[in-house]
Amino acid sequence: MTVFVDNLFAGKTAFFTGGTSGIGLAIATRFAELGARSVLVGRNEEKMTAAVEALLARGLAASGHACDVRQYGAVEEALQQTHAEHGPIDFVFAAAAGNFPAPVAGMSANGFKAVIDIDVLGTFNTYRAAHALLRKPGAVLVSISANHAHQPFALQAHVCAAKAGVELLTQTLALEWGPDGVRAVCIVPGPIDDTEGMRRLAPTEAARRVVCEHTPLGRLGTKQEIADLAVFLCSPAAAYITGATFRCDGGSGLTGPRMLDPQP
Repeated sequence: MTVFVDNLFAGKTAFFTGGTSGIGLAIATRFAELGARSVLVGRNEEKMTAAVEALLARGLAASGHACDVRQYGAVEEALQQTHAEHGPIDFVFAAAAGNFPAPVAGMSANGFKAVIDIDVLGTFNTYRAAHALLRKPGAVLVSISANHAHQPFALQAHVCAAKAGVELLTQTLALEWGPDGVRAVCIVPGPIDDTEGMRRLAPTEAARRVVCEHTPLGRLGTKQEIADLAVFLCSPAAAYITGATFRCDGGSGLTGPRMLDPQP
C-alpha cells in the first residue's frame, strides 16, 4: 500500500457518486482514511447504508444519500444537503457507471440509453448541480472513465460512446471552470480485480487469464491502486494538473481494439 501523509485531507469534503461499491467505494474509503468526510451516493439505499456503516465502524467520517444520478433534482438535493452540513465541497467524483456485454444488433435502444444516461447524463448532473457549492479555488472533479473512450471494444458500443462523452465533458469543465480554480481530471482504470465490471466481462478463470495475457504487466489491477492515483490527483502535488486523463491500466490500453467473448 502506498503511504501518504496522515490527515492529508483533514477538513475536506468528498462527494462520490457510485461510491457504495467497487472502485468508488475504495476511493471513498481511502479519502476517509486520510481525514476527509466521504459522502457516498448510490441508487440502492440498503447498499449505501451498509457502506456508510462500515466506514463509521472504523471511526471514519462518512454519510450517504440514496439517489439516481439520472435524476438531476435528486443529485442536487444530495449535494445541497452535503453543503449545508459541511460547507464548500472539495472533491466530487463521478464514478457511477453501467455496463453489460451486447452486440449493437442485439442491443435495445433502451439498453443503449441506460448506459448513456448513467455515465454521461449522470456525470453532467453531478457536476452541474455541484458547481455553485464547490470550494473555489481548490475543488477537484474526478471522472472515472475507461479505455473504451480511446479504442473500440466489440460488444461494448454503449460504453465506448458513454466514456468518450464523459472524458470530453470533463475536459470542457477544465476549460470553463479553470478560471475559478476548479480542476477536472479523468482516471482510466484497466481490468481491476474484484469489481462488477470484471465479474460481468470476465466471469470465468479462463476469461481472466486471457485479460491478463493481453495486459503488458500481466495481472489485474487493484482497487487500491486506483484509489492511490485519486489521492495524488486531489493532493497539492497535482495542483497544476487539469484537463488530463490518467491511465492506471497495467498497459492494457496499449494493446489495440478488443473482441469480447459473449460467453467467456
